[in-house]
Amino acid sequence: MEWFAVSEESRRDLAGHTRFAGVCIRERALISLSFGGAIGLMFLMLGCALPIYNKYWPLFVLFFYVLSPIPYCIARRLVDDTDAMSNACKELAIFLTTGIVVSAFGLPIVFARAHLIEWGACALVLTGNTVIFATILGFFLVFGSNDDFSWQQW
Repeated sequence: MEWFAVSEESRRDLAGHTRFAGVCIRERALISLSFGGAIGLMFLMLGCALPIYNKYWPLFVLFFYVLSPIPYCIARRLVDDTDAMSNACKELAIFLTTGIVVSAFGLPIVFARAHLIEWGACALVLTGNTVIFATILGFFLVFGSNDDFSWQQW
């Protein structure tokens, strides 16, 4: 089975990234993160569009999905990472991000208690929130380092 044997040199591309089965590790992470985002949005849409629920109030959590990474992105641009200690700008960004995430989890519960949506739809939206915010966190963990490719180049 010589056709199946892969040497260590062929696992590295020209930039020195480790390749596995023709796909870089970061590309695999990006594919996994996009799959996670699609699953999270599917739960959100199921909470809105199933015939037994048929209310689209939970779509307001999409604003929280867009707003949640903004404070941390701004803080990463403004703060010099050479300092090992935490500073006020980063702490404020983490505090604001936490407030946005908690609000995204609280909004469907408020809607359900106000009888705007059913509790089953609330459960589906909360499941979607968990998956989406785990995907956003995963993106920052995978692409947040300051090496050759990062989200800061965007």
